[in-house]
Amino acid sequence: MKEQMTISEPIDITGIGSELQGVGRLADGRAVFVPGGIPGEQVTVAILQDKGRFCEASLCDVLKPSPDRVTPSCFHAGKCGGCQGRHLRYPRTLALKRQVVSDALARIGGVDAPNVRPTLGCDAPDRTRNKAEYPIARVDGRMAIGAFAKGSRRIIPLNDCLLQKDESTRALRWFSEHLEYLQCAEHLKYLVTRVNREGAMMLILCADAPILPDIRRLSPVLCEALPSLESLFLCQLNRRPAHALDGHCIRILGAETLPETLMGLAFTISPQSFFQVNPDQAEKLYAAALEAAGIGPGCDLDVLDAYCGAGTITLCAARHARHVTGIEIVPPAIADAKRNAVRNGLSDRADFICGDAAVEIPRLLKKGRRFNAAILDPPRKGANNALLDALADAKIPTLAYVSCNPATLARDVKRLVGRGYRLEWAQPVDMFPFTGSIETAARLALV
Repeated sequence: MKEQMTISEPIDITGIGSELQGVGRLADGRAVFVPGGIPGEQVTVAILQDKGRFCEASLCDVLKPSPDRVTPSCFHAGKCGGCQGRHLRYPRTLALKRQVVSDALARIGGVDAPNVRPTLGCDAPDRTRNKAEYPIARVDGRMAIGAFAKGSRRIIPLNDCLLQKDESTRALRWFSEHLEYLQCAEHLKYLVTRVNREGAMMLILCADAPILPDIRRLSPVLCEALPSLESLFLCQLNRRPAHALDGHCIRILGAETLPETLMGLAFTISPQSFFQVNPDQAEKLYAAALEAAGIGPGCDLDVLDAYCGAGTITLCAARHARHVTGIEIVPPAIADAKRNAVRNGLSDRADFICGDAAVEIPRLLKKGRRFNAAILDPPRKGANNALLDALADAKIPTLAYVSCNPATLARDVKRLVGRGYRLEWAQPVDMFPFTGSIETAARLALV
């Protein structure tokens, strides 16, 4: 890989990359990726990295601006790694995300003219997230809290973030102003907040040392400063934590869990549990997934939910289907799913199996179980081939694939099409406004 810092000739931005960066062509025909560029613009760029077949560049000047270009509403846009599309009018980001899904299905998935519906956007795209992870470290000699800079672990100090709820940013501001005076500050690595639809907040302080006495002494101050605070935890991080909550959580005050609702169902959120970070958009995504599976009022289907997690989609489906079986390899998630089924009065219409879905599906078939539809919601890396083949071998008529990565969705669609399925449509949902992240629900039918 060669590195340069030379100004190239003017570039016409003609396409869009997976992170909402503009894509153009150099004079030699190679693609150049330009964060901040918008299709239809002409720009000048500085080549940052020459990777042979393509280049990465920074935007220098916009010679011919797009009518969709706006002044970013956040001072840190383009520096912080949180948003990639603040320079765009929101409706244009939705159109570009639809294009990213369509391009992936055509280029990677081999689908001719894929039927990709318009992206379902947010009614109000700011302050939509119910969870935040703010890193903490020393910056220029002072303790700081904020967000990681784009593509690095360097912290950009913040006292607000337009992605997060007001209750969360109130906590961010308090720590931004008081970190320097906290005795335990050197050991704090993250502040994590979770805020439910009612505005109640759970706060988790993540530390690399046993500072429980310090946090206990701090708790009355936090309760006074943060009126929405319902529960406080200390997360004692593991030696080499893989993420902000990779450790042991100790409750300091308040309830063990935070109540939340999704599609009329009741759930509880613990400090380390997974829950969709944008409930309003999650409801649109789940509604699309149920539509893809053919599940609705009065349907009489037996449904399989692979990668069921804590049972959120499973239970949404169970309200209408005859029966839903959820499979998940993570034991705590299955325990949560069973409790959620009881909590919502659906334990007679949903059952849960802890195991590898690729192994469990053939076992269920040998026992005489048959499924009219299946839902799969794999992690970002997509589904493994063994699971896709197990679904195809079971000849389940309809598959609803929920994805957070258009590239792996397209890859898996290609494999399923090779096993006798047809992609009927894909529905992008904007779960993370102004970022490159895209959620999609896709319907595949057995030919």
